[in-house]
Amino acid sequence: MTDTTLDSLLPSLRELYRDLHAHPELSLQETRTAGIVAARLREQGGWEVTEGVGGTGVVGVLRSGEGPTVLLRADMDALPVLEATGLPYASVARGTDRDGNDVPVMHACGHDMHVTCLLGVTALLAAERDAWRGTVVAVFQPAEEIGRGARDMLDDGFAERFPRPDVCLGQHVGPFPTGVAVTRPGAVMAASDSYRVRLFGRGGHGSTPESTVDPVVLAAAVVMRLQTVVSREVGASQTAVVTVGSIHAGTKENIIADEAELKLNIRSVDPVVRERVLAAVRRIVRAEAEASGSPKEPEFTSLGSFPVTENTDDATATTIDGLRGALGEHGVLVLPQPINGSEDFGLFGKELGVPSVFWHFGGADPAAFAGLDAGTLASRGLPAEIPVNHAPQYAPLQDPTIELGVRAFLAAARTWLGSPE
Repeated sequence: MTDTTLDSLLPSLRELYRDLHAHPELSLQETRTAGIVAARLREQGGWEVTEGVGGTGVVGVLRSGEGPTVLLRADMDALPVLEATGLPYASVARGTDRDGNDVPVMHACGHDMHVTCLLGVTALLAAERDAWRGTVVAVFQPAEEIGRGARDMLDDGFAERFPRPDVCLGQHVGPFPTGVAVTRPGAVMAASDSYRVRLFGRGGHGSTPESTVDPVVLAAAVVMRLQTVVSREVGASQTAVVTVGSIHAGTKENIIADEAELKLNIRSVDPVVRERVLAAVRRIVRAEAEASGSPKEPEFTSLGSFPVTENTDDATATTIDGLRGALGEHGVLVLPQPINGSEDFGLFGKELGVPSVFWHFGGADPAAFAGLDAGTLASRGLPAEIPVNHAPQYAPLQDPTIELGVRAFLAAARTWLGSPE
């Protein structure tokens, strides 16, 4: 690959990124994005393209003689977030969520950048098939945000329909300085469990609370007591997060409702800690309901889960070498502990029984990190003023993030692919 070759692609990739950012689609609804991906792969030439894998997933297979098989993955879905970036290509899209609600839609997690970078990589690999040997399986996955996309693709016969990889590689843009990638061997991202909890009361008039069981007060007690799970039941050297991200009850200020609904998210890395936290959450919710005189047991409904994302040790070392070839010796930081975000990418390696490596690459202005060296960034985390993934203000810089994301992903892939004799 030459700089001129990548340079010639950048105008088209920038245009693609702006288009994807302005037209986000919710999980399991990525039809427009999938159509663009499939068309681009066919235009590049050489790709065997399969659409509709696991719903809206797209898989491209490119062969160049005998050699290793490398899976490269990008996710495509967006989030129900109202964009507040102020970008000229900001999303004004709206969609219908899984509960039938009309919601704003935004690429608040950078999946538009992931698609753009992987399509840059696939274009370069297709243009230079004489420079490498093996097979590339490019996976454009739906529904990562709800933890379903990888599972749906695997359940759609992925292992039987496509070449078995020797390694699975994936990357995610994040609020780190451009030119920096972060990863680690072993657990690199946390497990996640999400639940809807229905709390039951006995409704009535706001003037006579004594004749009711107020589910709003019950919900408030649950929310506050859940804050003690991590602080009092998880060891200081262990990792867990409990978040109540949504609470809904009632319709009017002088009506005591019949029920309240909470949506919870639990993050963990250690399986023993996970079980302890999940048990504590259930115990507290049930105990507070009993203490409030609730007429009915709370109901728990799973909204999805993600496994711990595990990087295979030896494969991670090999991939880091490739990333450093693209980003420089000091461009790759080894994290001291896992990131508490979650991913379903690891299911591909786990289900296919092959090594797996996942890393994050920076999309933020390096000027915002002035005075912070690499060690401080790795150990203490990000400056508070940097917008993070899922925030209404989050958007990676278009330049140089696209170029560096392509370079990093391509270098990692080429580390595993064979060379012509």
